[in-house]
Amino acid sequence: MAVKIMIDRDKCVGAGACVAIAPEVFQLDDDDKSVVIDPEGAPIEDAQEAADRCPAGAISVVEA
Repeated sequence: MAVKIMIDRDKCVGAGACVAIAPEVFQLDDDDKSVVIDPEGAPIEDAQEAADRCPAGAISVVEA
């Protein structure tokens, strides 16, 4: 199943919760903003948990 993960970089505060939950999917860049490195690197449930726990609400996960 294809997954599309979007990050609103204007909202991202670099808390890193997404990286802690799904390090195969997310990492922080040089600006301490979240980026997707592999949208299918972990089960969709992990990506969705990362989105749900994002303190800024900057991540959305959509099954494509």
